[in-house]
Amino acid sequence: MIHELAVYEREPDAVKTTVDQLRDTLFAPSPAVFAHVAEAEAGGEHQLAGFAIWFLTYSTWEGVHGIHLEDLYVRPTTRGSGLGRRLMGSLAGECDARGYARLEWKVLKWNELALGLYRSVGGQAQDEWEVYRLDGAALRALAHTVPAP
Repeated sequence: MIHELAVYEREPDAVKTTVDQLRDTLFAPSPAVFAHVAEAEAGGEHQLAGFAIWFLTYSTWEGVHGIHLEDLYVRPTTRGSGLGRRLMGSLAGECDARGYARLEWKVLKWNELALGLYRSVGGQAQDEWEVYRLDGAALRALAHTVPAP
């Protein structure tokens, strides 16, 4: 499904994750990344139909953790069935049960289907923040040229 998500997000060749990496990440003794999966019945069998991959964040202002939803994906055959909403609800439940202050995520500006879901569950765009990323050669250059404090 990760490859399906990459195709949907118009980056079909971007996935480098292997099955072994995913297993090692999610089932490590002290995992830093978590996943919720959703099943749907098809032909009398339960099949994987969606997932939410997330990790903990921390709010220095609130003094508690939160959840960052890295990826939410629901297979096309089950979109509109409420699985995406239920996955979001399960993450909200994690926050509520653990006393976390926030559930946050990013969404592609052109993804109207996801935007509709996120608005329907009460999500609010944080337009005052700009997302930045440092990776590849720029990440390595900074790591090797700026001394640690």
